[in-house]
Amino acid sequence: MKIVIVGSGYVGLVTGACFSEVGIEVVCVDVDREKIENLNKGIIPIYEPGLTDMLTRNMKKGRISFTTDIASAVKDCEVVFISVGTPPDEDGSADLKYVLSVARDCGRNMKDYLLVVTKSTVPVGTSKKVKLAIQDELNKRNADIKFDVASNPEFLKEGAAIADFLKPDRIVIGLETQRSEELMKSLYKPFTMNGHPLIFMDIVSAEMTKYAANSMLAAKISFMNDIANLSEIVGADINQVRKGIGSDSRIGNKFIYPGIGYGGSCFPKDVQALIRTAGEYNYDLRVLKAVEAVNKDQKLVLFNKINNFFDGDLNGKTIALWGLSFKPQTDDMREAPSLVIVQKLLEAGAKVRAYDPVAVEEAKHHFGDSIDYFDDQYEALIDADCVAILTEWPEFKFPNFKIVKKLLNFPAVFDGRNIYDKDDMFEDGFNYFCIGIDTKKITTSNAAPVQVMESLV
Repeated sequence: MKIVIVGSGYVGLVTGACFSEVGIEVVCVDVDREKIENLNKGIIPIYEPGLTDMLTRNMKKGRISFTTDIASAVKDCEVVFISVGTPPDEDGSADLKYVLSVARDCGRNMKDYLLVVTKSTVPVGTSKKVKLAIQDELNKRNADIKFDVASNPEFLKEGAAIADFLKPDRIVIGLETQRSEELMKSLYKPFTMNGHPLIFMDIVSAEMTKYAANSMLAAKISFMNDIANLSEIVGADINQVRKGIGSDSRIGNKFIYPGIGYGGSCFPKDVQALIRTAGEYNYDLRVLKAVEAVNKDQKLVLFNKINNFFDGDLNGKTIALWGLSFKPQTDDMREAPSLVIVQKLLEAGAKVRAYDPVAVEEAKHHFGDSIDYFDDQYEALIDADCVAILTEWPEFKFPNFKIVKKLLNFPAVFDGRNIYDKDDMFEDGFNYFCIGIDTKKITTSNAAPVQVMESLV
C-alpha cells in the first residue's frame, strides 16, 4: 500500500515514520522546499526521541521519501493524510486555509479512487468542507472519480510520540463508507494486532473527540493549578493533596501535577478553537473559558514569586532559567510558559541567562539576543541572583546543589515544576519557592530560616 502524507511537521513526520516502519510505502509532501531538501539529507527539523533513527532507517530501505510535488504524489496513491498546520486566528478559531488547499490539490490531481483523511486537528465540520473542496475541483475537470473523506485525529504526546503511535491507547476514525473502513482497517492492522482498539464512528464525532480529549486534560491541569494556589494560601501541601485525590480511580493520577501552566501546540489552540466553535452555535462553554483564564494567570505565578523575593525590584538582577521548552523531551516552545516569564523579566529590567538541553535554537527565534544562552546548566548560574526551573528535564532533578549554591549570588531556587523536596532544600540553606506549598524564606546571608506567608500577587 502506498500513502501520501501532506505536511512534514511534527504529526506528519511521526505518522510517516511509523507507517514506513511497518512496511508501508510513504511519500511525505511539504511546500517548504528547504525543509524537504534537508529531510532528504537526513536533517530532521524537530526534536523527538527516536524519530531521526526511524526516518533514517526507513529512508535507506526506500520505504519513505520526501517531495514538494503533490501532483505526482497523489496520482498513484490510495490514501492521503492531511497533516498540515491549523494555526489559530486572532479570534481563536482554527485557520483551515492549508487544509483546504491540500483538499483542492487532491481534487485537481487524483486519477482514481482516493481516501482523503484529515489528521490535522480541525474544528467540527471541517471534513464537510474538505469534501466540498475536492468535489468542486473534480467538477471543474468534469471528472467522475469516486472518493471518500475521513477523520483520524492524532493523540500523540510530544516526547513519547513514537511509542504512542506504535502502541496507541486507541485509534479513532470517523468515516462514512464501508470501503473507507476496510482501507483504514488494513492500514492500521499492524498497530492493532496486540489488542489496541480501533474505534470507528461518524466523522463529526471523531472531530469532536479530539477537542474534547485535549480540553479535558487542559481542564485537569488548570483545576489543579487553581487548587495549588489556594493550598499555598491556606497552608496545605499540594503534593499531599495530589496524592490524596490521585488515588481515587475516578480521578486518577495523570495530569494533576501543579506547575506554571500548560503550553505546546495542542492544548492552548484546541481549547480556544472549541470555545470558538461553541460560540458559533450560540453556546457558552463557561468551564473551558475558566480553564483558559486560569492557565493564562498561572504563567505569571513564578514571575510574581521572583519579583516578591527581590521586593519588587528586578532592575539589574540576573535570573538564570533552567528549561525553555513547554515540556521535557521536545524543543517545542509554542505557548510555553517561558515565553511569558522571560518577557516579564525583561520588562522588569532583569537580565536572563538560559539553558535548555534541546530548545536553545528554537528559543533564539523567539528571544533573539535579548537573553544569554548557555550549553551547560551550571554555566548559566554564574553571577545569577537566583535560578528558576521552567521545564522538568531529567538532568535538572538531581543537580549538584553545592555547585548551585556556590555559583549563585543568592541561594534562591524557584521551582516551577515541584521537582525538589522543600525540606531538603531548606536544610541545604536555600530560599526555595515552588507551586502550591507555603514555604520558608531564608535571608540572603544564610541566617536561620523563618516562617513567612508568601503572596501569590
